[in-house]
Amino acid sequence: MNQADFRNLISGQTNSLAGKALRPFLNLAAASYSAVINTRNFLYDKNLLKIHRANAAVISIGNITTGGTGKTPLVIRLCNKISQPYISAILTRGYKAHQSDEVAVLVQNCPNAKIIVNPDRIKGSDEAIGKFGANVLIMDDGFQHRRLHRDLDIVTIDATNPYGFGRLLPAGLLREPLTCLKRADAVVLTRCNQVTDNDLARLEENLKSVNPSLLIARSIHNPTYVISSGNKKLGIAELKNKKIFAFCGIGNPDSFLNTIRQIGATILGSKSYNDHYHYTPGDINEIYEQAERLKADFILTTQKDWTKITPLITEKKDVPLAYLAIELKFITAEDKITQLIETTLAGKIHKIK
Repeated sequence: MNQADFRNLISGQTNSLAGKALRPFLNLAAASYSAVINTRNFLYDKNLLKIHRANAAVISIGNITTGGTGKTPLVIRLCNKISQPYISAILTRGYKAHQSDEVAVLVQNCPNAKIIVNPDRIKGSDEAIGKFGANVLIMDDGFQHRRLHRDLDIVTIDATNPYGFGRLLPAGLLREPLTCLKRADAVVLTRCNQVTDNDLARLEENLKSVNPSLLIARSIHNPTYVISSGNKKLGIAELKNKKIFAFCGIGNPDSFLNTIRQIGATILGSKSYNDHYHYTPGDINEIYEQAERLKADFILTTQKDWTKITPLITEKKDVPLAYLAIELKFITAEDKITQLIETTLAGKIHKIK
């Protein structure tokens, strides 16, 4: 079952007999998963499972649902805001497909930080501190990784689907119950321009009911420019009224398509692959064929996908292929997030000197 079919199944959009028969089993599996997660969290809360404390400030940036919340753009933005006298490193798991896409994006966009790739976050923190002298560790996708103590927990929540259809995996997309947000210090709502103000207000109210002390900031995924084959840079305005064929292999493909529409381009056709999809030359040829058949002006993808497909582009085609560069832009409470980070870092670094 591919990613799109799975989402249709757990969202209830699939009304086939097979789908209706499968959902009770998913709910049963989710109940078992819930028992495991709750037991694990209880053991950490009661200090019955060991928590390692690194000799550095640790900021975790994670999520409470699986995939597609916009976590990587936030890691990049906050990492680049941390400057001297701090020495920063990003701890990322980097296993399986993550090695080729998310890690590559972090390397390209965080030139002043060391990128430590290790599925064992403890060993990764030891390497960052011992080898590079890092005193600030940004733990990518770290909210559920409780073995490493963190001084600040920031959670990204996709405003277009904040609670992953309201059910735990595999019946929904929740990695933990919503009550686990009590551990968080701050939430950054992403893609806020793709929902109504009333929806945002209700979401914030609900989050505050779970954790009244939670700092909540709003953000959008802001398109900044386009990079095409040959490293040619185009302004966003040059895409207005252009006919686009779009493709991506990310957790939330609809958000990417909506961003293209918001810049004034017309999507003639699109193709969505599973998150972290490994493209083949055949996939690229098929994409070009569809774009040419539809008479598209451009083929657009994400930067994460671009890192994987560029080696597969062996000849120049009639339709230019490019990626849409996206940055996370705060629309509320950026100053409060910045102050929270600065206060956390100053207090922690002072203690470990």
